[in-house]
Amino acid sequence: MATDGARLLVSPEFDGVTEEWFDPEAWGASAAPVDAGGRGGAWFLRSGASELVLRHYRRGGFAGKFVERTYLYSGARRTRSFAEFHLTRELHQAGLPVPRVVAAIIWPRGWLWYHAAIIVERIPAAVNFPDSPSVGDESLWFRVGQMVRRFHDWGLDHVDLNCDNILVAGDDIYLIDFDRCRRRSLSSSNRWREHNLQRLKRSVDKRIGPKGDIRTESLWQRLLSGYHDACGCGSRN
Repeated sequence: MATDGARLLVSPEFDGVTEEWFDPEAWGASAAPVDAGGRGGAWFLRSGASELVLRHYRRGGFAGKFVERTYLYSGARRTRSFAEFHLTRELHQAGLPVPRVVAAIIWPRGWLWYHAAIIVERIPAAVNFPDSPSVGDESLWFRVGQMVRRFHDWGLDHVDLNCDNILVAGDDIYLIDFDRCRRRSLSSSNRWREHNLQRLKRSVDKRIGPKGDIRTESLWQRLLSGYHDACGCGSRN
């Protein structure tokens, strides 16, 4: 149960989640900071046999220097954590490769502001796309393109589609981090799809391009081949 006005949202599949779960210090040695990606506000957690990821919402850029964790409140469902909670559950229920969401919380700060955090399951043995041992293999890039297309065919506009939000776990590929993302109408302009791919390309150039032994331009073309080869894999419910 949440205290001091905090509001907690928990997936039905998970029991015993409390507000304390969102405090990394409460986990002691069972919490470890996430190094790759993010803004220093994420931790790996171990709860018995389960591994989880806790993320506190933090602003980046110039605004983050003044209001790092504070957001304007305009209704619970519109908060960063609750919106991501609902979208992630919807994606998982649609059969798309995403981690299961565990819980989300908001902490009111006065009448108009709030802090927020979310917990999701950690994908076993997963690594970020740039750190995959297969990052130089054309087949992986082709499958990444197919995966992105599945989400686009469902209507997901991933506003932060970058290499570190793509996880590789053996033969499986996952997409994570749906903060500020939304489901678009498939009848709308395709411009949002193009923006997603352009953002991913910039991330590829920044995170994988410096690896001198990897031919990123030809591999990017394989990713696009996979993207354009996919044919309606994501169903519209």
